[in-house]
Amino acid sequence: MTHHPAHIYRWKLGDTGPAVAEIRFKLALLGLLSNEGPVAQRRQLHSASALFDLEVDEAVRYFQQQRGLTSDGIVGPETYRHLNEARWQLGDRILAHTSSNMQFGDDVAQLQQRLLDMGFTPGRVDGIFGPATAQALSEFQRNMGLHPDGELGPVTLTVLLRLARTVVGGAPHVMRETEMLLRSGPALAGKVVVIDPGHGGNDPGVCVDGISEAEVVWEIARSLEQRLHTLGVRTHLTRQPDSGGDESRRAAFANATEADLLISLHLEGHRNPTAAGVASYYYGDESRSRWSHTGKQFAGLVQRELVARCGLGDNRSHARTWTLLRSTRMAAVRLELGYLTSPEDAARITTPDFRVQAVEAVAVAVQRLYLPPEDDAPTGVLHLPVLA
Repeated sequence: MTHHPAHIYRWKLGDTGPAVAEIRFKLALLGLLSNEGPVAQRRQLHSASALFDLEVDEAVRYFQQQRGLTSDGIVGPETYRHLNEARWQLGDRILAHTSSNMQFGDDVAQLQQRLLDMGFTPGRVDGIFGPATAQALSEFQRNMGLHPDGELGPVTLTVLLRLARTVVGGAPHVMRETEMLLRSGPALAGKVVVIDPGHGGNDPGVCVDGISEAEVVWEIARSLEQRLHTLGVRTHLTRQPDSGGDESRRAAFANATEADLLISLHLEGHRNPTAAGVASYYYGDESRSRWSHTGKQFAGLVQRELVARCGLGDNRSHARTWTLLRSTRMAAVRLELGYLTSPEDAARITTPDFRVQAVEAVAVAVQRLYLPPEDDAPTGVLHLPVLA
């Protein structure tokens, strides 16, 4: 029951109204509010006086931290979607793939994990019931002598819950992704990379002294596109200089290209001008042992190359469940290439030398991702040819 669409509003400490009552209700269902149970919350579901108080703020921040979201206490689109998904447990509903209205939820992730543990290939454990999950479920049904319709109904669920894990000796998704990387070979020629310059259109991103994040990352993206092209990589840009689009649209575009890798470029901003440095993010919810192994590997490689070659502070690599990282079928990494609000970072970011160094760092990291361990080079050492 949705009283106010969360994709329009951002609810935070001090807000009141029916939407806050709904947020309180969802948190109570998850056991994250201690002072009142779900029954009391349901009575208050239409209340215009429901308050986003300190307890709700703390519960939201805890929930965000547990789900791999930005822990800011604000219930925006990402957090709202996760609150909806967290209430579903395996067996609560029938699961099936419909391209026009895909199902999302913790029950889907539980299904994916069970299929993966039994040796099937549902794709990444991301809680999205896509075609790969439907195909893996059909294969499971066929192996069990069930009608292979790719739908998790009562009969299939009963059989699924009776079976124990059969894959042992490490995380199955790590073994699969490692094998896929080795099979793809070390050559960059023929690889497909989607480059996503953040923001754009009516969304300039962080703006400081007339410099916008959208403009800076567009220039870096164009230079990276040209650099990868010289190495034989086929590239796609998710936007043009005067266009934008939300993360769902960008993810759909990237999936349509059947790319090997997505690189999303951003800059940071903070009210504290001493905040500085570069960070990288990959899909992951490590509290529940779900992550993209290739994404994590590439994030670490590119993070170290950027720090070594660009002279920026190291804010490390982190797992997140943001829409672009989660909804892309290929490995995806978001790079925060410094803070425009930091005088030191901004002085570097706005120079031509920085763009050259950053582009080379990313290109080298792409190459290193596909090199076997015996052929790899230490951070900051590998040099790629200028011409293909």
